[in-house]
Amino acid sequence: MPTPLQQRVVRLATRRRLIRAGDLEAIEVPRTYLARMTKAGMLEQRGRGLYALAGKDVSEQETLLEAVMLVPHGVVCLLSAIRLHGLTTQNPHEVWLAIGRDQWRPTRKYPPVRVVRMSGATMTSGVEKRRIDGIEVRVFSPAKTVVDCFRYRNKVGLDVALEALREAWRSKAVSMNELTAVSRTCRMERVMRPYLESLV
Repeated sequence: MPTPLQQRVVRLATRRRLIRAGDLEAIEVPRTYLARMTKAGMLEQRGRGLYALAGKDVSEQETLLEAVMLVPHGVVCLLSAIRLHGLTTQNPHEVWLAIGRDQWRPTRKYPPVRVVRMSGATMTSGVEKRRIDGIEVRVFSPAKTVVDCFRYRNKVGLDVALEALREAWRSKAVSMNELTAVSRTCRMERVMRPYLESLV
């Protein structure tokens, strides 16, 4: 039978799916409970410093969440963002994160993270927050993501950028005003103009 403190950890892990030692402070449980509960088979270690309930199904987005927790200053971008917004059928095998020019980048092999360095307005504009399995994720908006796909078309491929644009337009996830404004902010207006004109 779980103790009252273990029950608090179980409730937290049920709500958050992935937990870290720092998360236990908010529920007033000593960090040592992670190791104890892992040894007892109640929790499983899913990554360095990341724990989940033992036997719990792995979320499709668990790798994304692990990457976001590893690089909290990052913003989900490009292939991972278009997947998160439902604008592609592709499932990237890496988590794409944008970070500032001088920010720390992860060197570990897991979770697999693809870093894109941005600065100025390209890093700060269009950032949205959403909660996935109880964890706050910063992700670029659909319009910013589409523009970034054109900006980084040499990395992701022009076909991916075109698919993202078509799907975003078809699903009404973006408007022409949004696309025009973001393309101007990111200095992609001239590149994108013919593609935007083909939509109307």
